[in-house]
Amino acid sequence: MNNLKPSSLQDIVSNRLCTGCGACAALAPAHVKMSETSDENRRPKCVSHLPKELDAFLAQSCPSVSPRETDVATQVTQAWGPVFEVWEGYAADEDIRFSGSSGGVVTAISLAAMQSAGFAGTLHVKASLKNPKLNEACLSKTRQDLMAGAGSRYAPASVADRLDLVADAGGPCVVVGKPCDIAGVNAVGVLREEVAQNTGLTISIFCAGTPSHQGTEALLDHLGKTHEAELQSLRFRGNGWPGDMVASWTEENGQSHSARTTYADGWGNVLQKHRQWRCMTCADHTGEVADLSVGDPWQTPSEEGGHGKSLVIVRTERGRTMLRRAVAAGYLILEPRNPKVLFDAQPNLVATKGAVWGRRVMQRLSGRQSLPMRADSFHGWLALPLRAKLQSTFGTLKRIVARRLYREKETNWLAAEEQQ
Repeated sequence: MNNLKPSSLQDIVSNRLCTGCGACAALAPAHVKMSETSDENRRPKCVSHLPKELDAFLAQSCPSVSPRETDVATQVTQAWGPVFEVWEGYAADEDIRFSGSSGGVVTAISLAAMQSAGFAGTLHVKASLKNPKLNEACLSKTRQDLMAGAGSRYAPASVADRLDLVADAGGPCVVVGKPCDIAGVNAVGVLREEVAQNTGLTISIFCAGTPSHQGTEALLDHLGKTHEAELQSLRFRGNGWPGDMVASWTEENGQSHSARTTYADGWGNVLQKHRQWRCMTCADHTGEVADLSVGDPWQTPSEEGGHGKSLVIVRTERGRTMLRRAVAAGYLILEPRNPKVLFDAQPNLVATKGAVWGRRVMQRLSGRQSLPMRADSFHGWLALPLRAKLQSTFGTLKRIVARRLYREKETNWLAAEEQQ
């Protein structure tokens, strides 16, 4: 069996341990850039000679392989990480509420920080202006810029590699991302003081895994893509809750058309089949290391044409202060909830956290380097029914053999013309 502790970026990538957060690119921008792959998330690519000592330092600093462990004192913290408070609500601004994935809460908090707390901007992800299939991280400083990024993006993305925008912002910023993105932000902040000083608030969205660009292509095929048409826009969520997935094209003759499908169809029947393996071994799908975590309240059935709500987990005092400020300033409408509502709202994420422990055991037994074993994930595994325990172990072993996950992963870069 290989040494279980990765010693280089190549170790991390080839053993399927990289999330694609971009922290390494933020720490060594002259040597590493994030680049698009076809079958996973974004991956670090060396653009100049990477000294062995720096390579080892980046591997040691990787938040994926050196995560911050959470408290396991109670059932709630075992499943969800630090939980100070739980709220349910939505943006007071109806346009923001309608445009957002689930009530516009993330956009509303970010806008409140910028307009009422003097924040310099919000680092978040939106669709690339050059290629609607791709994502790009940007620092928004106005309501209009924030709204351009409203709604989830179920495709590869990272924010940590653009922390230079935060470092140079001249004041505190909100940083919004997936759980792995926020872990990357925190890791960079430990080593770069200017990033830590200007990271005024971190917000994580709940995440069930990142589909690859192959997933995006499959979704477009599902929507009726033709080779002659040029894609103009692709929206994954929003404009109602949970919102349809909508693509728009322009034909060679200049005519435009669009197609849509429901979130349940697009995610359940297409995109989730293309999630990277690393997401299957992730123990944090809810942003346990963020100041605030925001996700869908699936315990309440969605209504046709409904504008949606969000569940908000307060994880730090900094998060609590900003959330209350946003409510007091009229940006949010919230009601308190018992933390146990999380189990009803997101049961799949609870089960996944437990199953991950079994998957990591099997990955180690296959001879590949693996992520650290977590006590909170083990407690979740113990709580699983026997059938789920067997699926997480022997089912994973079967998958490892069938998909040859015991082999080193070769990086499949997206073609150069598709990278922009």
